[in-house]
Amino acid sequence: MKPIVAPSILAADFANLEKEISMINESQADWVHVDVMDGVFVPNISMGIPVVEAIKRYSKKPLDVHLMIVRPEQFVEAFRKAGAEVISVHVEACDHLHRNIQQIKALGAKAGVAINPHTSIQTLENVIDQIDLICVMSVNPGFGGQKFIEGTYKKIEGLKKLIQNSGSKALIEIDGGVNQDNAQLLLNAGADVLVAGNFVFSSGNPKEVIQRLKSLG
Repeated sequence: MKPIVAPSILAADFANLEKEISMINESQADWVHVDVMDGVFVPNISMGIPVVEAIKRYSKKPLDVHLMIVRPEQFVEAFRKAGAEVISVHVEACDHLHRNIQQIKALGAKAGVAINPHTSIQTLENVIDQIDLICVMSVNPGFGGQKFIEGTYKKIEGLKKLIQNSGSKALIEIDGGVNQDNAQLLLNAGADVLVAGNFVFSSGNPKEVIQRLKSLG
């Protein structure tokens, strides 16, 4: 099975956002990954609802919105209205994760849960059957261009077993440091979705890079 490829728009040239989205539309990418940071949960601020609305206006691909924010329940509905089709919240930011998941599903979006590098996959054990997507952070969240954390492979393998044992249909998404050296290894470990930012947008031929990722499996 071929991977789902989700270029991270955070690494795009925001002065030419329409052009960058057009490139994704013309490529073999499946989703557009949108990182929303609040400067509280993570030490950076990225974009808000108006930018997501602008991306949705031009994108022909589903928006995979990753909320790196505190109190996500206050903003999920607004991001859904802005065009998010997959919404991921961080387990570390949710006091009532099951309720957060149900809120996303009630809005008609796919419910994702993101986990930081230090977070155990066991935190998902009691809700795994409710989740559509698990976003595994393979760098510390907050900044693009970080070095990939090698312990991610073992984490994916454990998560795959947890999914299979529970009967869940959740997809495993990898966010952070994905490149030509580790993409196939991530898929071999059990990943389903590859988020790629700098690897795509800093290349001379982004569409070709996306095609290379898409051809793996």
